Amino acid sequence: MFLTDSVAFDALIDWMGHGLFNLAWWQVLLITLGMTHITIASVTIYLHRHSAHRALDLHPIPAHFFRFWLWLTTGQVTKEWTAIHRKHHAKCEREGDPHSPVIYGIKTVFWKGAELYRSEAKNQETLERYGHNTPNDWIERHVYTGRSALGVSLMLIIDVALFGFLGLTVWAVQMAWIPVTAAGIINGIGHWWGYRNFEAQDASTNISPWGILIGGEELHNNHHTYPTSAKLSVKPYEFDIGWMYITILSKLGLATVKKTPPRAAYGDVRPVADEKTLEALIANRYEVMANYARGLHRTVTQEASKMSDAAVLKAARRWLHRDAEKVPADVQDQLVQARKASPVLDKMVCMREELRHIWLNSSASREQMAADLQAWCKRAEDSGIAALRDFSMKLRSVRIKAA
Repeated sequence: MFLTDSVAFDALIDWMGHGLFNLAWWQVLLITLGMTHITIASVTIYLHRHSAHRALDLHPIPAHFFRFWLWLTTGQVTKEWTAIHRKHHAKCEREGDPHSPVIYGIKTVFWKGAELYRSEAKNQETLERYGHNTPNDWIERHVYTGRSALGVSLMLIIDVALFGFLGLTVWAVQMAWIPVTAAGIINGIGHWWGYRNFEAQDASTNISPWGILIGGEELHNNHHTYPTSAKLSVKPYEFDIGWMYITILSKLGLATVKKTPPRAAYGDVRPVADEKTLEALIANRYEVMANYARGLHRTVTQEASKMSDAAVLKAARRWLHRDAEKVPADVQDQLVQARKASPVLDKMVCMREELRHIWLNSSASREQMAADLQAWCKRAEDSGIAALRDFSMKLRSVRIKAA
């Protein structure tokens, strides 16, 4: 009897120390990173691109797997996450945005992003208004919704069973992964620091051109520019691992992509900008304005080379292509000085605002907008500024890319 008890005790101690698999620490680390990556893939593919934005349809097999895995590793309820994210886009950077650094401050969103989420999840008006077209089947009603604690508790039991006491650390990492990466880094830093490919209507930024660790969500400015796109990368040097997984699922017949970022096509230069030019401009306005920004930056370099002291131009360079309302008050004087120093840049900044207001003028008819665009192109080509002339001629060649 004593021998039996001793063997059982030794087995218990061994299990507590090593778990069922008796893995080395580095093997546990790799498995932990693998599981957290599955979690972030579930968030970006299922919750974000499929449920919130309907950018792709998922076959029931991956959809149910993602739902179950998220219940285990985050306790996430699809309707809550979807509704809160849709509200974020609807109210972005304004009063009512559930987690904007502009409203709450970067420290609050980074460190308390999960708390902001839980607080908004209690808002029934948000859930009813923005949570439509989310799962409402038996398993959602009787297992997932209202039983988040059960899911993460099961994950704790599984982790401890597999890895022993080290499973407590594995579980803690899993529980912290989404609050840190999604709620903190993407919702916080992704609206505060980084680079911008496009002048989206908010403060969104791309944190890194390589979206691997957070499933491609690092490309946040791209996402806010084209929110209904299943693909978040747009530049040749950008990589969206979430899109890679979606492509694999699509080839296996487990996903159907509904939309990707639009790409402008270019043909022969039209004699004048007409309604078709206007239509293509509006459809590809973010890409077109990004091209304008590149021409503006080249002109800054050219103008700076003509000056003995170009410090004022270099200081204002990053803001000259931004929408007027997006320029911080503390750099307004720099822009004024830069534009005074270079009439060419002043003209290009003015022309940019005039072009943008053509499609922002919601009261104008289609014919009036086309006439305004024709007039804009004529002024650009008669300006004597090479960058404006070249841009206008390219603009007159823009087309809507055939599907």
